[in-house]
Amino acid sequence: MSEENKRGAGRQEETAAAEQQSPPAAEQTEPAAAEQREPANTQEVSGTEPAGAGAEHPNQPQPDTMPENPDASASGKPAEPAAPADAPSAPAGEAAGAGAVDPERAAKIKAAQEARAKRLAAKAAAGGEAAPGDAEPAEPKPPSPKQPWLDEAVELLKSEVHPEAVEEAVINELAGDMPTITVKAEHWRAAAELLKSHGKLGCNYLRNVTGVDYETHMEVVYFVINLETKREYAIKIRTDREQPSVPSAVPVWPSADWPEREIYDLLGVDFPGHPDLRRIMMPDDWVGHPLRKDYVPLDPEV
Repeated sequence: MSEENKRGAGRQEETAAAEQQSPPAAEQTEPAAAEQREPANTQEVSGTEPAGAGAEHPNQPQPDTMPENPDASASGKPAEPAAPADAPSAPAGEAAGAGAVDPERAAKIKAAQEARAKRLAAKAAAGGEAAPGDAEPAEPKPPSPKQPWLDEAVELLKSEVHPEAVEEAVINELAGDMPTITVKAEHWRAAAELLKSHGKLGCNYLRNVTGVDYETHMEVVYFVINLETKREYAIKIRTDREQPSVPSAVPVWPSADWPEREIYDLLGVDFPGHPDLRRIMMPDDWVGHPLRKDYVPLDPEV
Protein backbone atom coordinates (compact mmCIF):
# COMPACT_ATOMS: atom_id res chain seq x y z
CA MET A 1 0.00 0.00 0.00
CA SER A 2 1.32 3.32 -0.94
CA GLU A 3 1.93 6.14 1.56
CA GLU A 4 -0.97 8.18 0.21
CA ASN A 5 -3.41 5.32 0.73
CA LYS A 6 -2.17 4.84 4.34
CA ARG A 7 -2.76 8.51 5.16
CA GLY A 8 -6.29 8.37 3.76
CA ALA A 9 -7.11 5.28 5.78
CA GLY A 10 -5.84 6.98 8.98
CA ARG A 11 -8.02 10.02 8.42
CA GLN A 12 -11.06 7.78 8.00
CA GLU A 13 -10.31 6.01 11.30
CA GLU A 14 -9.92 9.35 13.16
CA THR A 15 -13.18 10.62 11.73
CA ALA A 16 -15.03 7.47 12.80
CA ALA A 17 -13.63 7.75 16.35
CA ALA A 18 -14.66 11.41 16.64
CA GLU A 19 -18.18 10.60 15.52
CA GLN A 20 -18.49 7.95 18.22
CA GLN A 21 -17.38 10.38 21.00
CA SER A 22 -19.59 13.43 20.06
CA PRO A 23 -23.45 13.42 19.93
CA PRO A 24 -25.19 14.04 16.71
CA ALA A 25 -25.32 17.60 15.43
CA ALA A 26 -29.11 17.71 15.80
CA GLU A 27 -28.82 16.92 19.51
CA GLN A 28 -26.24 19.71 20.09
CA THR A 29 -28.15 22.44 18.34
CA GLU A 30 -31.61 21.62 19.78
CA PRO A 31 -31.02 22.99 23.34
CA ALA A 32 -29.37 26.13 22.05
CA ALA A 33 -32.22 26.69 19.69
CA ALA A 34 -34.69 26.20 22.54
CA GLU A 35 -32.86 28.76 24.68
CA GLN A 36 -32.58 31.32 21.91
CA ARG A 37 -36.13 30.86 20.65
CA GLU A 38 -38.11 34.08 20.80
CA PRO A 39 -41.77 34.00 21.80
CA ALA A 40 -44.10 34.07 18.91
CA ASN A 41 -46.29 36.67 20.63
CA THR A 42 -44.87 39.84 22.26
CA GLN A 43 -47.65 39.71 24.88
CA GLU A 44 -45.94 36.72 26.51
CA VAL A 45 -42.95 38.97 27.30
CA SER A 46 -44.45 42.38 28.13
CA GLY A 47 -47.92 41.33 29.27
CA THR A 48 -49.51 44.26 27.38
CA GLU A 49 -51.68 44.41 24.34
CA PRO A 50 -50.49 45.89 21.10
CA ALA A 51 -51.93 49.23 20.19
CA GLY A 52 -55.46 48.92 18.86
CA ALA A 53 -55.91 45.37 20.10
CA GLY A 54 -59.36 44.34 21.24
CA ALA A 55 -60.34 42.83 24.57
CA GLU A 56 -60.77 39.35 23.11
CA HIS A 57 -57.15 38.46 22.53
CA PRO A 58 -56.70 34.69 22.41
CA ASN A 59 -53.51 34.76 24.51
CA GLN A 60 -55.03 36.67 27.49
CA PRO A 61 -57.70 35.52 29.93
CA GLN A 62 -60.94 37.40 29.56
CA PRO A 63 -62.69 39.16 32.48
CA ASP A 64 -65.47 36.58 32.54
CA THR A 65 -63.03 33.72 32.95
CA MET A 66 -60.42 35.36 35.24
CA PRO A 67 -60.22 33.82 38.74
CA GLU A 68 -61.38 35.96 41.68
CA ASN A 69 -58.27 35.17 43.67
CA PRO A 70 -55.24 34.85 41.39
CA ASP A 71 -52.93 33.86 44.23
CA ALA A 72 -55.15 31.00 45.30
CA SER A 73 -55.53 29.65 41.76
CA ALA A 74 -51.81 29.89 41.16
CA SER A 75 -50.92 28.03 44.35
CA GLY A 76 -53.62 25.43 44.03
CA LYS A 77 -55.25 26.37 47.39
CA PRO A 78 -59.01 26.96 47.65
CA ALA A 79 -59.95 30.62 47.34
CA GLU A 80 -61.32 32.41 50.41
CA PRO A 81 -64.80 33.92 50.09
CA ALA A 82 -64.82 37.63 49.32
CA ALA A 83 -66.01 40.00 52.09
CA PRO A 84 -69.40 41.65 51.49
CA ALA A 85 -69.37 45.24 50.25
CA ASP A 86 -71.21 46.59 53.28
CA ALA A 87 -68.98 44.89 55.86
CA PRO A 88 -67.36 47.38 58.32
CA SER A 89 -63.73 48.02 57.72
CA ALA A 90 -61.21 47.39 60.48
CA PRO A 91 -60.08 50.47 62.46
CA ALA A 92 -56.79 52.05 61.57
CA GLY A 93 -55.29 50.98 64.89
CA GLU A 94 -56.20 47.30 64.24
CA ALA A 95 -54.81 47.52 60.74
CA ALA A 96 -51.47 48.66 62.14
CA GLY A 97 -51.53 45.79 64.60
CA ALA A 98 -53.67 44.78 67.54
CA GLY A 99 -52.66 46.56 70.72
CA ALA A 100 -50.31 48.99 68.93
CA VAL A 101 -50.02 52.44 70.62
CA ASP A 102 -49.09 55.62 68.75
CA PRO A 103 -46.26 57.17 70.83
CA GLU A 104 -46.85 60.65 69.36
CA ARG A 105 -50.54 60.61 70.30
CA ALA A 106 -49.78 59.34 73.79
CA ALA A 107 -47.27 62.18 74.30
CA LYS A 108 -49.85 64.77 73.21
CA ILE A 109 -52.46 63.41 75.63
CA LYS A 110 -49.96 63.48 78.51
CA ALA A 111 -48.95 67.08 77.71
CA ALA A 112 -52.60 68.19 77.60
CA GLN A 113 -53.29 66.61 80.99
CA GLU A 114 -50.27 68.31 82.55
CA ALA A 115 -51.29 71.71 81.12
CA ARG A 116 -54.83 71.31 82.48
CA ALA A 117 -53.49 70.46 85.94
CA LYS A 118 -51.31 73.60 85.89
CA ARG A 119 -54.28 75.80 84.90
CA LEU A 120 -56.42 74.40 87.69
CA ALA A 121 -53.65 75.00 90.23
CA ALA A 122 -53.14 78.59 89.03
CA LYS A 123 -56.89 79.26 89.14
CA ALA A 124 -57.12 77.92 92.68
CA ALA A 125 -54.19 80.06 93.79
CA ALA A 126 -55.64 83.21 92.17
CA GLY A 127 -59.02 82.65 93.84
CA GLY A 128 -57.48 82.25 97.27
CA GLU A 129 -58.36 78.56 97.40
CA ALA A 130 -55.91 75.86 98.32
CA ALA A 131 -54.59 73.80 95.41
CA PRO A 132 -55.39 70.05 95.51
CA GLY A 133 -51.82 69.23 96.60
CA ASP A 134 -51.49 71.91 99.28
CA ALA A 135 -51.41 70.68 102.84
CA GLU A 136 -51.88 74.03 104.64
CA PRO A 137 -54.98 76.21 104.06
CA ALA A 138 -54.58 79.86 103.12
CA GLU A 139 -54.30 82.27 106.05
CA PRO A 140 -57.30 84.55 106.67
CA LYS A 141 -56.93 88.11 105.49
CA PRO A 142 -56.15 90.51 108.36
CA PRO A 143 -58.78 93.17 109.12
CA SER A 144 -58.36 96.68 107.74
CA PRO A 145 -56.57 99.18 110.05
CA LYS A 146 -59.51 101.55 109.39
CA GLN A 147 -62.11 99.08 110.60
CA PRO A 148 -62.19 100.66 114.12
CA TRP A 149 -63.00 104.06 112.54
CA LEU A 150 -65.96 102.52 110.71
CA ASP A 151 -67.27 100.68 113.76
CA GLU A 152 -67.06 103.77 115.97
CA ALA A 153 -68.83 106.04 113.45
CA VAL A 154 -71.64 103.52 112.89
CA GLU A 155 -72.18 103.12 116.63
CA LEU A 156 -72.35 106.91 117.13
CA LEU A 157 -74.79 107.42 114.25
CA LYS A 158 -77.10 104.70 115.57
CA SER A 159 -76.98 105.92 119.15
CA GLU A 160 -76.91 109.71 118.60
CA VAL A 161 -78.98 110.13 115.41
CA HIS A 162 -81.33 107.17 114.91
CA PRO A 163 -81.10 103.38 115.30
CA GLU A 164 -82.05 102.98 111.62
CA ALA A 165 -79.97 105.87 110.29
CA VAL A 166 -77.36 103.52 108.74
CA GLU A 167 -78.36 101.29 105.84
CA GLU A 168 -74.95 99.79 105.11
CA ALA A 169 -71.33 100.07 106.30
CA VAL A 170 -68.33 98.55 104.51
CA ILE A 171 -64.60 98.98 103.97
CA ASN A 172 -63.96 99.90 100.34
CA GLU A 173 -60.69 98.10 99.58
CA LEU A 174 -60.52 99.50 96.04
CA ALA A 175 -60.43 103.04 97.47
CA GLY A 176 -57.58 102.49 99.91
CA ASP A 177 -59.71 100.86 102.65
CA MET A 178 -62.08 103.80 102.73
CA PRO A 179 -64.73 103.48 105.50
CA THR A 180 -68.01 103.84 103.58
CA ILE A 181 -71.37 104.42 105.28
CA THR A 182 -74.77 104.56 103.55
CA VAL A 183 -77.10 106.90 105.46
CA LYS A 184 -80.83 107.25 104.87
CA ALA A 185 -81.79 110.56 103.24
CA GLU A 186 -84.21 111.57 106.02
CA HIS A 187 -81.40 111.30 108.60
CA TRP A 188 -78.67 112.89 106.51
CA ARG A 189 -78.79 116.42 107.97
CA ALA A 190 -78.45 115.20 111.57
CA ALA A 191 -75.76 112.69 110.54
CA ALA A 192 -73.75 115.46 108.81
CA GLU A 193 -73.79 117.62 111.95
CA LEU A 194 -72.66 114.65 114.08
CA LEU A 195 -69.78 113.79 111.71
CA LYS A 196 -68.49 117.38 111.84
CA SER A 197 -69.00 118.33 115.48
CA HIS A 198 -68.50 115.12 117.47
CA GLY A 199 -65.19 115.02 119.34
CA LYS A 200 -64.33 111.44 118.28
CA LEU A 201 -65.05 112.12 114.62
CA GLY A 202 -64.30 115.81 113.96
CA CYS A 203 -64.66 115.64 110.15
CA ASN A 204 -64.64 119.41 109.67
CA TYR A 205 -63.45 119.39 106.05
CA LEU A 206 -65.53 118.36 103.02
CA ARG A 207 -63.12 117.08 100.38
CA ASN A 208 -65.50 116.33 97.51
CA VAL A 209 -69.11 115.66 96.51
CA THR A 210 -70.13 113.51 93.55
CA GLY A 211 -73.31 112.07 92.05
CA VAL A 212 -73.85 108.65 90.43
CA ASP A 213 -76.63 107.38 88.15
CA TYR A 214 -77.18 103.63 88.69
CA GLU A 215 -80.22 103.57 86.38
CA THR A 216 -82.28 102.02 89.20
CA HIS A 217 -81.54 104.84 91.65
CA MET A 218 -79.31 107.87 92.25
CA GLU A 219 -76.58 108.34 94.82
CA VAL A 220 -74.82 111.41 96.19
CA VAL A 221 -71.47 110.73 97.91
CA TYR A 222 -69.84 113.14 100.40
CA PHE A 223 -66.13 112.65 101.24
CA VAL A 224 -65.22 114.13 104.66
CA ILE A 225 -61.98 114.08 106.66
CA ASN A 226 -60.54 115.17 109.98
CA LEU A 227 -57.45 117.19 109.05
CA GLU A 228 -55.81 116.60 112.43
CA THR A 229 -56.28 112.86 112.89
CA LYS A 230 -56.62 112.04 109.14
CA ARG A 231 -59.76 110.07 109.91
CA GLU A 232 -61.89 110.00 106.75
CA TYR A 233 -65.28 108.68 105.58
CA ALA A 234 -67.33 108.37 102.42
CA ILE A 235 -71.02 108.99 103.17
CA LYS A 236 -73.55 107.75 100.56
CA ILE A 237 -77.17 108.90 100.33
CA ARG A 238 -79.46 106.96 98.00
CA THR A 239 -82.49 108.56 96.41
CA ASP A 240 -85.25 107.79 93.93
CA ARG A 241 -84.34 108.23 90.28
CA GLU A 242 -87.63 109.68 89.09
CA GLN A 243 -87.65 112.47 91.69
CA PRO A 244 -84.17 112.50 93.22
CA SER A 245 -83.82 114.61 96.35
CA VAL A 246 -81.12 114.82 99.03
CA PRO A 247 -81.03 117.39 101.88
CA SER A 248 -78.32 119.96 101.18
CA ALA A 249 -75.09 119.82 103.19
CA VAL A 250 -74.31 123.51 102.62
CA PRO A 251 -75.59 124.52 106.12
CA VAL A 252 -72.98 122.10 107.61
CA TRP A 253 -70.15 122.40 105.08
CA PRO A 254 -70.44 125.61 103.01
CA SER A 255 -67.97 124.14 100.47
CA ALA A 256 -70.80 121.87 99.26
CA ASP A 257 -72.38 124.86 97.46
CA TRP A 258 -70.94 124.53 93.97
CA PRO A 259 -70.62 120.69 93.90
CA GLU A 260 -74.33 120.33 94.73
CA ARG A 261 -75.21 122.86 92.00
CA GLU A 262 -73.16 120.83 89.49
CA ILE A 263 -74.95 117.59 90.47
CA TYR A 264 -78.28 119.38 90.16
CA ASP A 265 -77.34 120.72 86.72
CA LEU A 266 -75.93 117.50 85.18
CA LEU A 267 -77.91 114.78 86.99
CA GLY A 268 -81.09 116.56 88.08
CA VAL A 269 -80.81 115.83 91.83
CA ASP A 270 -82.69 118.34 93.99
CA PHE A 271 -81.04 119.62 97.20
CA PRO A 272 -83.64 121.08 99.56
CA GLY A 273 -82.09 123.69 101.87
CA HIS A 274 -79.50 124.85 99.29
CA PRO A 275 -79.25 128.67 99.38
CA ASP A 276 -78.82 129.16 95.58
CA LEU A 277 -79.74 126.00 93.68
CA ARG A 278 -79.53 126.75 89.94
CA ARG A 279 -77.61 125.55 86.91
CA ILE A 280 -73.88 126.17 87.01
CA MET A 281 -72.66 124.80 83.65
CA MET A 282 -75.57 124.57 81.21
CA PRO A 283 -77.85 127.49 80.19
CA ASP A 284 -80.96 128.05 82.29
CA ASP A 285 -83.23 127.02 79.38
CA TRP A 286 -81.32 123.76 78.68
CA VAL A 287 -83.62 120.73 78.44
CA GLY A 288 -82.54 117.64 80.38
CA HIS A 289 -79.46 116.68 82.37
CA PRO A 290 -76.45 115.60 80.22
CA LEU A 291 -74.88 113.09 82.65
CA ARG A 292 -77.98 110.96 83.11
CA LYS A 293 -77.75 107.63 81.33
CA ASP A 294 -81.13 108.12 79.66
CA TYR A 295 -80.27 111.59 78.39
CA VAL A 296 -81.16 112.26 74.72
CA PRO A 297 -80.10 115.66 73.34
CA LEU A 298 -82.62 117.62 71.30
CA ASP A 299 -79.92 118.44 68.75
CA PRO A 300 -77.49 115.48 68.19
CA GLU A 301 -74.91 117.82 66.58
CA VAL A 302 -74.48 119.87 69.76
